[in-house]
Parts: sequence; C-alpha cells; structure tokens
Amino acid sequence: MSPRVVLPGGTIGILGGGQLGRMMALAARTLGFQVQSLDPDASCPSRSVVDRCITASFADTAAAEELAKGCDTVTLEIEKIPLPTLEAVARHTPMRPGASVLHIIQHRGRQKGWLARNGFPVGPWREAHSADELAQAIEALGGRCFVKSSEGGYDGRGQVEVKTAAEAPAAWRELGERSVVVEAALDLQSELSVLVARSPKGEMAVYPPAFNHHEERILAWSLLPGPLPPRVADRATELARGITEALQVEGLLVLELFLLRDGTVLVNELAPRPHNSFHSTEVACLTSQFEQAVRAACNLPLGSVEVVRPAAIVNLLGDLWLREGGPRFEDALALPGVRLHLYGKRDARKGRKMGHLSAVGTSPEDALARVKAAAAVLGV
Repeated sequence: MSPRVVLPGGTIGILGGGQLGRMMALAARTLGFQVQSLDPDASCPSRSVVDRCITASFADTAAAEELAKGCDTVTLEIEKIPLPTLEAVARHTPMRPGASVLHIIQHRGRQKGWLARNGFPVGPWREAHSADELAQAIEALGGRCFVKSSEGGYDGRGQVEVKTAAEAPAAWRELGERSVVVEAALDLQSELSVLVARSPKGEMAVYPPAFNHHEERILAWSLLPGPLPPRVADRATELARGITEALQVEGLLVLELFLLRDGTVLVNELAPRPHNSFHSTEVACLTSQFEQAVRAACNLPLGSVEVVRPAAIVNLLGDLWLREGGPRFEDALALPGVRLHLYGKRDARKGRKMGHLSAVGTSPEDALARVKAAAAVLGV
C-alpha cells in the first residue's frame, strides 16, 4: 500500500527551529497545515511562526516522542539529530527523511565511503583517527589538503586547510583530536548544488543546478539556474537522481558538487534538508524549496520546479549588524526587483547568517548584478 497522504489541516513537525525550519513552517502554514517544532533554543527563529515549539535538546528522546505524538508526519531542518531521536519519532509517526539516510550523511567518512562504494564520483580522500594517521594521509594525498571533522561543522567551521604533513599535529589539535576526513585540494572551476525532492511514493522532482560562490568557506552568493554548459547540468542532475534513489530519500536531498577545470563533476557533500543555495527558489520557481519539503514530507504531489525568472541571492551576515547604525534596509529595498528575507534571530554575531537579499532578472547574470548592487548599498 502507498504511504498515507497528510492533507492540509493536518500537523507537521519539524526537528530544528532555525531559519530553515522557520521558512518551512511559513510554507506549511500557507498550505493550511498546523506546525510544531523542537529546538534547544528557547528563542529560536521558528518560535514566533509555529503553533507549538518544544524547547529541548535534540538528544531528548522523550521530547521527540512528545512532538511525534502530536504530528501526522515529522521532517527536519538540520542533520545533526541523534539517530535515537529519529528512531523515537518513527515509533509514532512517519519520520522523513529517516534514520537510515541520516546515519550515512551525518558522518563524513561514512558518507564518502558510501558514495565511493556505490559508484558515485568523489575526490581523493582518507580517514584519520590520530595525528600520525593524519600526517600519513596528508602525505599520501600530495600535501595540500582540507581536513574536516568527521561529524559536525558548518559554514567552514570544523575544517582546516593544510599544505604539508608537518601541519598535522596542529590541525589535529584544532579539530578536537577526534576522527577526521582528509580531502585532497582540487583544481576547481566552480561549485554547484542540486536539490532533489522525493516523496514516499517515489515521485521525484529535481531543481536546475545552482551556481555558488563562497568566501571564507561561507556561501556568499548563489545563482539559479546556474549558467552552466548543458553537459555539466545534465551530469549534475543525473548524479542527484541516482544518489536520491539509491538512498531512498523521503524528503529533500541537496548535492554540493565540485566542477573541476577538466570538466569532471564530483560530489562534495550531501545535505538532507533545505539548503542556503536554493533560497532563490522562493522568487525564481513555481514551487519554493520550503513548500516542496512540506509536500514531500506529507506525501503530497510534488510541485513544479520550473524557473519562472532567473534569480540570485546574497547572504547577510551578522557583521552588518555590528557596524555603527546597522544595515540601512530601506536603501537596498529601493532598488527594483530586490527582496529582503530576515530570519528573526535576536543576536547578531560575526559570520552568523541573519538573512539574505534576493533579486530576479532577465538572466542569472542580471539577477546577480541587481542583488549585488543592493548588497553593496548595505556595505557587503
């Protein structure tokens, strides 16, 4: 039998109350759903837009069961949810995506190993469990590498760039003296991402690849659709479909991809949730990534991923709020085609994502020029 459809009027639960959960909750409310969330932060961004927010650790299985008992289905906005919590939810209501998907994705070594074993292309890499093993891995991979914590880390945190094996002891200490993944530095042309939605009944929808630019390992801006050769876009889409099907994802899956200068497309990392690089779907596409996440979690028909107009986003970090006078949003909003999206975070910190600007244009390049102009007005 096909899994049950959760119709508007039902209740959807979200593990995590950050900005992604907030935007997912707003989309769910537009569709007519009640929304509950669970987050450790009593002042999380979702709290003001959901019907109920449980303040508890993600490791609190009793709180997770309490959430599940009041919901028709549960999804997530962050992958750092302990597996016992996901399993506790699943004892009472569908958990989408489920523990089997998160088990693979949460650990970088496990994720890389799964991708390689299943024939999906990844760059040269090694695992290390001590400073000596780390030095050996750096040497084997040619010297310049990125060393990443096997678990956790986000927006450039939990990783260190090294150039020689002699830097291994310092890198090992900086990353907490715990298991790491070592990745060889690659000759990159650009960074891409692809978002796939898959419903419990197996329906799949794939958004066009986004073209992404990072600064200090944090996404600075993104274009949708990415101005890519058809061969590259087709290969990225093929990989996204293949990995999503192989993992049997129920919900969203984002592939972060590397395009090498020789034209090779490699998988960098996977994310089983909405993604910063697809915020532009709110203004570019017939169905935003947040509405699509709700549809997939509820086993509703997936929405069209058609791009109506090209769009671009620029992230707004807490640095802007720390300047004297703060950001002058009225000046940015005076520019045509520009929208402001703020996440409802109370405390601004350096490097913290507080919101983003979006703009549409006649082409991806035109959209990028517009949103960059608006960001420049703010001092980005």
